[in-house]
Amino acid sequence: MSRLKVLVLGGTTEAAGLAIRLADDPRFEGKMSLAGVTVAPRRSPLATRTGGFGGIVGLTHYLDDNRIAVLIDATHPFANQMTLHAARAAGNARIPLLKVLRPPWRAEAGDQWIPVPDLRAAASALGNAPQRVFLTIGRKNLVPFRADAEHFYLVRSVDPPDPAALPMQTVVITDRGPFDAAAEQELMAQYRITVLITRNAGGDATRAKLTAARSLGLPVIMVDRPPAPADSTNGTVVSNVEAAWTWLERHHAAAALRGV
Repeated sequence: MSRLKVLVLGGTTEAAGLAIRLADDPRFEGKMSLAGVTVAPRRSPLATRTGGFGGIVGLTHYLDDNRIAVLIDATHPFANQMTLHAARAAGNARIPLLKVLRPPWRAEAGDQWIPVPDLRAAASALGNAPQRVFLTIGRKNLVPFRADAEHFYLVRSVDPPDPAALPMQTVVITDRGPFDAAAEQELMAQYRITVLITRNAGGDATRAKLTAARSLGLPVIMVDRPPAPADSTNGTVVSNVEAAWTWLERHHAAAALRGV
């Protein structure tokens, strides 16, 4: 039997974990695809392509032309457009699709969460009284806060944001998780943060900021995940790398029985 060709749409911790397993297993021929949003992504042990496919049609052609047998969508929980494209392209190519979607964070005792549906609502939730805001929403999502002159922002992202997108009072920190709760608490205290704004990405790499906010008694404006896009339900959804690997091994075994 030939090696099973797997394309992973990545950019997350889960995608990185799958890449390590695929690279070490001779049953599979894995390839990683990154959107190119991060300037210096973590190096993958898989052959990696960067950039868009050209929409659903382009991704379908890529799957067909490269004889991809399995598509794994391990993109960010807020990457709705890519999830939709993956579902439709996998359907067009008639190949199995797996979505790896980590569970969202849940509020714990002592948390002061203010749930909001989107980033514009998060900006509005700050009100007019001056706040000192720890903003951890990614460098591409700052526009709703740009017009705020009354608040101070501590912005953290993997890559430096476009200066034109920054609010007037801003300090930028470039850093990559995982983060430590004690260090997060010290950072918030250093900048006299009064509120944290973040998106409900889930996972462990950046959870420490929530622990720190709880310890300091700070409110958290939590941006809810967007609803799953319509027609994106083609395939199976799992919540972690272990479940994804079990699913992948089953597909390899089924392909072996068919003599593929």
